[in-house]
Amino acid sequence: MKDNLHQLCEALGIAADFSDAGLQRKEYSVSDKTLRFFASALGYPAATEKQAQTSLAKLKEKRWRKMLEPIYVCRQDNIVINVVSHDLSNIVITAIDDKGQKINLEYYYLHDVENFGIFYKESLHITTPLNIGYYNIEVKAGGRKDCAVLAVAPLSCRTLPDNQKLFGFAIQIYSLKSDHDWGVGDFSDLKDLIKICAKVKADVIGINPINVLYHSFPENASPYMSISRTFLNPIYIDVEQVPEFSAADKKSSSAEAEKLRTMETIDYTKVYNLKIKYLEKCFARFQKSKDKKRHQEYLDFCRQYNPDLDNLGLFQAIYETELAKGIKFNQWSTDYVSPDCEESVKFRKEHQERIEFFKFLQFETFRQFSLVQEQIKSSGLKIGLYRDLAVGVGRDSAEFWSNPELFMRDCGTGAPPDAFFPNGQKWGLGTFHPLKLKEQAYRPFINILRSNMQAGALRIDHVMSLMRLYVIPDKDESGTYLYYNFDDMLNLVALESSLNNCIIVGESIGNVPEGFLDRLAEKNIYSLSVLWAERWNIGAGDFKHPEAYPDNAFTSIGTHDMAPLKMWWFGYDIETNFQVGIIPDEQAKVAAYHRREDDRRRLLKVLDETGVWPTDKYRHGDYIYGEGYPEGIEEALERFMARSISPVYLAQLEDILHVIVMQNLPGTDRDKHPNWRRKLPVKLEKLASDIAFVRCIDAIHQER
Repeated sequence: MKDNLHQLCEALGIAADFSDAGLQRKEYSVSDKTLRFFASALGYPAATEKQAQTSLAKLKEKRWRKMLEPIYVCRQDNIVINVVSHDLSNIVITAIDDKGQKINLEYYYLHDVENFGIFYKESLHITTPLNIGYYNIEVKAGGRKDCAVLAVAPLSCRTLPDNQKLFGFAIQIYSLKSDHDWGVGDFSDLKDLIKICAKVKADVIGINPINVLYHSFPENASPYMSISRTFLNPIYIDVEQVPEFSAADKKSSSAEAEKLRTMETIDYTKVYNLKIKYLEKCFARFQKSKDKKRHQEYLDFCRQYNPDLDNLGLFQAIYETELAKGIKFNQWSTDYVSPDCEESVKFRKEHQERIEFFKFLQFETFRQFSLVQEQIKSSGLKIGLYRDLAVGVGRDSAEFWSNPELFMRDCGTGAPPDAFFPNGQKWGLGTFHPLKLKEQAYRPFINILRSNMQAGALRIDHVMSLMRLYVIPDKDESGTYLYYNFDDMLNLVALESSLNNCIIVGESIGNVPEGFLDRLAEKNIYSLSVLWAERWNIGAGDFKHPEAYPDNAFTSIGTHDMAPLKMWWFGYDIETNFQVGIIPDEQAKVAAYHRREDDRRRLLKVLDETGVWPTDKYRHGDYIYGEGYPEGIEEALERFMARSISPVYLAQLEDILHVIVMQNLPGTDRDKHPNWRRKLPVKLEKLASDIAFVRCIDAIHQER
C-alpha cells in the first residue's frame, strides 16, 4: 500500500517515477524531497507523513465544498456535469449562450451517486442539443444554486481538405532582409514574402512565436521567452508605415537604419531603441491628432483587450521605471505585487501617459499584423500563417505578474534526456498551476489559444504539455512530471480550433508518453515530422523513404534548433557544440564525426534509391573524403521531402540558400552563440530570382 505522500502525489498528478526518451532509455524514481516540494507548491504541504495525511484528506474534501465545478469541458456528443447537494431531486439547469439566449437544459441521471456525510454527488447527462461554444450555466438543487462555465467542444480539430499536398516555408521573421528594413525583418517584409509565396504557389508560412518580449532588455531575443503570449512584439512594426511617421523622420532616421540594415547579424538593442525613438514621436503626434477614425480604432482596440492590455502597459512602465533606478524585477515585484495593489494603482495614476504609449505599441503592432492577414487573403494562400505557441512564459513577465496565483512558484519547466539533448534541458519557464488553472475556468489558457489562432494553423510547442510538463525546482537539476487534465485541454484546443478555423499541429519531439500520439490523431491534431528523426531503428538507422512518412504531419528537413543542411553535411555543428562545451571532449567529438560520416552515407543512399537527384547534377562520388559539398543535394532533398505522403511540407530558406550557421543552439545564450540573430543571405527583392531558390522550387513542384 502506498504511503500518504505517494497517495497525495498521485491525486495531485505529480509523477513519482518516469522514463526518459534518451537513446538508452532510463527509468527514474523521484525522490521524496522532490515529491514534497511539488505537493507543497500545489498548496498541499507534505513535509511529514502526518502533514501529507492531512493534505490528502483536505484534497479529497475539496470537491464537496461547492455544488458545481468551475468549468465542465465536454464533447458535443457527451455533455455530462456532476452536481453536489444534500438533495438531488428536481434539479433545474439553465444555460446562457454567447448571444444572451436562455436555454432550459433537459437531462437524465447516470446513477453513479457518491456521498460525503449529508452531501451526494451525481452525474447528469445533458440531452438538450447544444452548438459548440461556451455557456454560462446555473443549477438549482436542494434550495441552493450555483453557476459554472460549460464548454461544448467538437469531436476534433479543423483539418485540411482530403488529398491536398501543400508546401510553404518555415522562416523567422527577424531573419528576413530587404531594401527598406531597419536591421530586422518586419511585417512589411512578411507581406512581401507572402507575395513571393503566391507567385511560386506556396500556401503556408511557418513562423516562430511573435509575442511581445522585454522592452527593457532588447537583447533577450528568444521568441520562446515572452512576457505575454496574448500580445505581439513591436519590433516587427515597419516604422515607416505608421500613419504618424513623417518625411522629416524618414530623413533623420535613414543613415542609422541603413547602418543596421547592412550588419551581418541583428543588434537588437540598436534596432529596438531606434524604432522606439521614432514610435515615441509617432505616439506624441497621435495624441495631438484630430484623426477621429484612428482614435476610435485605438479606443475599440483597448476595449477589446483590456484589462490584459492595461496590465501589460502597467507592467512594462513599472519595469522600465524601476530598472532606471537600478531596481530589478525580483525587488520591485515585492512592492508592486499585482496590478490591483495600492502601489500599482498609485503608479498607474502617475504614469498614465507612458502606459498609454505601451498600449499604442500594441495597437500599431496589431494593425500591421492585420495587414499581413489581408495580404494572405488577397494572395489566396490556402493556409497562410502557421504560428507557433510557446510552451511557457518568462517568470518575470506580465503574464506571470498579472495573475500570480496561476503559476507555479520556485520552479520552471524543462525536459529529461532525449535523443537530441542527452543531458536534458532546463528552460526555467513559468508554467500553469494545474489546479488554479481549472479554478479560473481555463480562461487564461483559452485566451492564449484564441490570440495565437489568428492564423491558418498553429503549432503547439512541446504539445505533450497538454498532458504533462517536466518541472524542475530552481535549486535542483532534476524534477518530475506534473499532470494536467488532458481531456479538458484537448477538448478546449478542439473547440478553439473550430471557432477560429485554425489547423493544429503538435510538436512532439522529445519524451512522448505511450498512446499520446494516438490521442492527438483522434482529435485530428497533426504531428510534426523532420527528416533527421524519420529514420528506422529509433531514429538511428537508415532514412525512411517518402512513402513511409506519416500521413497526418507537417514535415520539414529540420527546425530552427537544428543545423541547416550544408552545416550538417560538413559537421560544423559538431565543432560548434564542442567549442561551447555541449560535446565534452575530443574523444566525444571524434565519435560524433564518425557517426556523421555514417549518416551522410545513409542520406546519399536514400536519395539514390528514390531517384530525386536533378538530371543535370547527378552525384559523382561519395563526397565523404574531401570531395566537398554534393552539387544538387539541396534540390534532391527538397524533392525527396516534397514527395512524402504528408499533406504539408515546409522548406527552410537556410537549407536552400546554403546557410552554414544555426539560428539557435539550444542550451546556450548569446555569450556563446548568436542565437536568434542570423539574417538570411539573400534580400527579399532578389529571392524570387535567386538561382538556388528557383531550382529548389522547381524540385518541389515536381512532387507537389
